[in-house]
Parts: sequence; C-alpha cells; structure tokens
Amino acid sequence: MKVLVDNGHGSNTAGKRSPDGTHREYLWARQFADRLVGVLKSLGIDAERIVTEDTDVSIKERCRRVNAICKTLGAKNVLLVSIHNNAAGSDGKWHDARGFSSHVSTNASSRSKTLATCLAEEVSAHGIKVRKYLPKEPYWTQNLGICRDTNCAAVLTENLFQDNREDVALLADNAFCNKLACAHAEGIIKYIKKTL
Repeated sequence: MKVLVDNGHGSNTAGKRSPDGTHREYLWARQFADRLVGVLKSLGIDAERIVTEDTDVSIKERCRRVNAICKTLGAKNVLLVSIHNNAAGSDGKWHDARGFSSHVSTNASSRSKTLATCLAEEVSAHGIKVRKYLPKEPYWTQNLGICRDTNCAAVLTENLFQDNREDVALLADNAFCNKLACAHAEGIIKYIKKTL
C-alpha cells in the first residue's frame, strides 16, 4: 500500500494561524507530514508527501499528483491523508472548540469511510479528544476537493484547533505530536489490515 500525505495550504495562504501568530498551519502541517511519513517508513510502509513546496499548491494540482500515482499503482493500492488544523472562527480571536476530527467528501467511498473511522478510533485510543459528527459516526462529511477529486481512499484530518490556546500549546509539544503521528500511523495500519 502506498500512503500519500498531503500538507494543505502554503506560506502564502492568508490566515491559517493562531490569533497570536505563534502557530502557522502551513508550517506545522509540513513538519507533521514529515513526521508521519517517517513513522510509516520506520514501520515498513511506503509513504511520501505529495507537496514539497512551501507555497500553496492548488487542489487541482494536488489531486493530479495523487491520481497519477493511482494510475500507476491502482487506486486500491493507494490512500491519501490530508493534514490540517481546524479553526472555530475567522475573526482572529481565541475560541473554545478543541480536538481532532476526520473528514470525508460527499462522494466518499466505503474505503474512505473505513479509513476515516480507523483514524478516529486510533486517535481516540491514544487519549486525544475526537470530535464526532454523530455518536456512531466518527467522521464528518463535507465537499472537500482533495478527497472528492482523488481516486483512492482519501481522508482529511483536522488536528486540533489553531484558535484554541490549549490546542495550540499541544501542537507545539514534540511529545504530543509524536503521539498524534503514531495514532495516524496505527489508524492507517488498521485500515490496511481491514482492506487486504
């Protein structure tokens, strides 16, 4: 199985930061994507980032890159996880919402839903708060281009809130980020075992 890790947004994307400016989503997502790829490779899983640029790469181009790999390897042999931070508002103020969530697109395949469920379960098992859409539905459904227009199982993870003080402190903590990366990796492994 080939695992593709997408780090959304770029250094030139407006907003996408904590109200005090100490946290930048584009930078954290790139560092976390590298961390996750490293964990997966250490477990013998073929993984790579699809965006190596620091500036924003369009969703269309990111999807093109993913689908080119799907065409070569077969869509069932590829999965995509897009890494992001959430925000409760766009007003530049601190908010109370906290936690992790996994998201699929409105046209999500059963494989995407399984991957999203596995990720949410493993993050929760690591003691990290998971926000669920419904008690029995551990993922959120949205019209997400990176998930909608890719041919493989695809999930977007929102890794805590960049406009919550406690979450921003966790996102800056190396031990927490290691735990979060391990949770992602174990969710991916769980998915692979379920879909073999």
